Amino acid sequence: MRKIYSNQCWVENKLQPATISIENDIIADVDYKKQEDAEDVGDSILMPGLIDVHVHINEPGRSDWEGFDTATKAAAAGGITTIVDMPLNSIPVTIGLRAFNDKLFASVSQLHVNCGFYGGLIPGSSSHLEELIDAGVLGIKCFLTYSGIEEFPNVTEKDLDKAMPIIAKHNIPLLVHCEIFDKAVASDPVAVGFENNPTSYKHFLASRPKQWESDAIELMIKLCRKHNCRVHIVHVSSAESLKKIEKAKHEGLPVTAETCPHYIYFNAEGIPDARSVYKCAPPIRDKKNNDLLKKALQNEILDFIASDHSPASPSIKEIETGNLMKAWGGIAGLQFLLPASWTALKENMTLEEFIPLITAQPAEFINERNRGEINAGNYADLVIWDPDEKRKISEEDILFRHKISPYIGEELFGMIQQTIVNGETVFQEGQVINQNKGKWLLRKQEK
Repeated sequence: MRKIYSNQCWVENKLQPATISIENDIIADVDYKKQEDAEDVGDSILMPGLIDVHVHINEPGRSDWEGFDTATKAAAAGGITTIVDMPLNSIPVTIGLRAFNDKLFASVSQLHVNCGFYGGLIPGSSSHLEELIDAGVLGIKCFLTYSGIEEFPNVTEKDLDKAMPIIAKHNIPLLVHCEIFDKAVASDPVAVGFENNPTSYKHFLASRPKQWESDAIELMIKLCRKHNCRVHIVHVSSAESLKKIEKAKHEGLPVTAETCPHYIYFNAEGIPDARSVYKCAPPIRDKKNNDLLKKALQNEILDFIASDHSPASPSIKEIETGNLMKAWGGIAGLQFLLPASWTALKENMTLEEFIPLITAQPAEFINERNRGEINAGNYADLVIWDPDEKRKISEEDILFRHKISPYIGEELFGMIQQTIVNGETVFQEGQVINQNKGKWLLRKQEK
């Protein structure tokens, strides 16, 4: 039996001295005093491993963008013990049982942390939802605007009216990319000028206005009310949407929402032109807006933080040209979910407020009751880290496939010392020391 002691162990929603005993892959016991034969990590935080419920791994089919091996190694390096993979941008996209089985097969012997999966919804695919749900997907993902790849077109209100009753019946979340294209944006002279200024961040930002997001969220709240279907709004970037989300929650609707580290760490004012590593959709907005997102995390309007790791190769990301119109829209940041979020929020909230945003609350979202908290009988998915240690991120630190990220060169607080997955140390002292310790997380069928 392995034992770990910390003066700052996250148990029962507070940091306190405790010894955690691990037997095989399970937390066997929690003792609120130091045991002599325990590994002593001093004042380092010992807490549940992070759960990142929004990751694009892109395998099979686009493993030149990422892949299960590199993505899950990067996750372990970031203190993440569980990820959930999106149904795109793999080939085929995960909109049916055969594609889902292809995904599972591709991940075999490549999971260094635990991995769950979402199914996808596109026009005409509602008939495949039941088979995906029965196979164990943790939720269904759709777009209300162009996804960036032809294989995963956006749905309409008519498509959602057909699909949401099926999803509601099984009580799993419908995850929605909330932007609705509106031609009225053409009246904005800055947005119109984007075509002639393709490296201008100001023009890119104007091309995807807050109104697109607000309109989409308003639609999803209306449909949530109509179908009583769990709706989860991914990567909230616009503070103008927060009051709508808050009102829906007060109404008792099953609406949840996340934001991402890049929306609270970076600000549009500090993004230089021709730096496509910052391009994502929705875009990173202004500081005043992003400060309101931080408050929404404090006020529980936003439920948790997820990375939305969406990498691509340097050529597809237009690294050399800096062309924001052509570049793939996604932030490569899986490994920095904890340090970027903590650095962004450490002046706004305590560790006690912060920790559930990356552990218990995402665990609850995917119905993983035996992860996300340190309790006897739960899985031994743990991270040991120092919230006060600051480090300048370099390319050499990165374990995801392409060493391109807006976090390179940033000084971030919160360095990972050890990541434990199912009772085994996978990452320690800057290296992956054990591999293939992750498991599939498939939805548990309700009896």
